[in-house]
Amino acid sequence: MNGQDAYGPPPQADAIEGLARDAIARLPAAFAAHLGDVVLLVEEEADAETLADLGIDHPLDLTGLYHGRPIGEKSSTDSGALPDRIHLYRQAILAEWVETGVRLDDLVRHVTIHEIGHHFGLSDDDMHALEDAVAD
Repeated sequence: MNGQDAYGPPPQADAIEGLARDAIARLPAAFAAHLGDVVLLVEEEADAETLADLGIDHPLDLTGLYHGRPIGEKSSTDSGALPDRIHLYRQAILAEWVETGVRLDDLVRHVTIHEIGHHFGLSDDDMHALEDAVAD
């Protein structure tokens, strides 16, 4: 039996996005209120330039990335900048899902909350606490 038989067809980008949006919808109101302008993108994998900038050799080693400035570093004089973006990389998420056996919704929630944590400038401990707050 190959991996696809064991798991069924791999979820497409819209399914991953739905899981991420569900995690975002479960955030406490104080966090959700500051995410309105953040763009959520689900891409197949990180591009070569992004991987090189991060010193990552293989695209399956990057499940998500936050592009932007944390809220605490923003200024009222900021203008003309691209909106903050959260990138989720479908192929890397699916590879980790198969490799670890973690439920897909839990994995997507983890990656999404981690990237949201960067938007807020949270520590890893704070990210874990936020993730626990939105868990089922």
